[in-house]
Amino acid sequence: MSGRPFILDPLFQSTKVLGGVGPRLNKLLGTLVGEKVLSLLWHLPASLIDRSASPPLSAIQAGQTVTIAVTVHEHVAPRRRGLPFRVICSNDTGQIELTFFNSKGDYLTQQLPPGQTRVISGTCEYYNGLLQMPHPDYIMPLERAHDIPRLEPVYPLTAGLVNKTMQKIVHGALSRVPNLDEWLDPSLIKRENWPAWKTALEQTHHPQTLDDIHPA
Repeated sequence: MSGRPFILDPLFQSTKVLGGVGPRLNKLLGTLVGEKVLSLLWHLPASLIDRSASPPLSAIQAGQTVTIAVTVHEHVAPRRRGLPFRVICSNDTGQIELTFFNSKGDYLTQQLPPGQTRVISGTCEYYNGLLQMPHPDYIMPLERAHDIPRLEPVYPLTAGLVNKTMQKIVHGALSRVPNLDEWLDPSLIKRENWPAWKTALEQTHHPQTLDDIHPA
């Protein structure tokens, strides 16, 4: 017996109990953070991607990360090896090309059907004077636009592990956090305006401001 309260047991289970964590991913997590669910909760975001900007296409700056709604017009397959697959899109403020390397045309047709509106989010650049978004981070139908985070936490990673996967795993770990009685003095919590322990974890992993991950 561990001697700890039973309510804490979910936090000390192996990360293998989390959805989507198989042997390979569990090994990567063990190398990066440790083998317990609690270890994931202490693995805090290092920075944020701000996806809140939604400027006119004509006003987008090179290197800017934006989230915009566009209508898909045309798929242009590469003429030769090494060139990107291009998807021509626009809205009433201009035109943008979505570019993809090593992506199959049928997959892109499913994701970006011509004539349909999609909400895309990613970092833009200019090539030969044309506005492009290489490999958008998110492609969503209008009804799922809310699934694109306004502020996206970025975690320290290891080879073989990507940020979106880490976000999903951490979300699973957060779902196992119990509601605990506060152990700090109530007057101290009130004076410092500190949130409850569980609330603080949720705010850190689902930040609404930069202060949620780097409080003053």
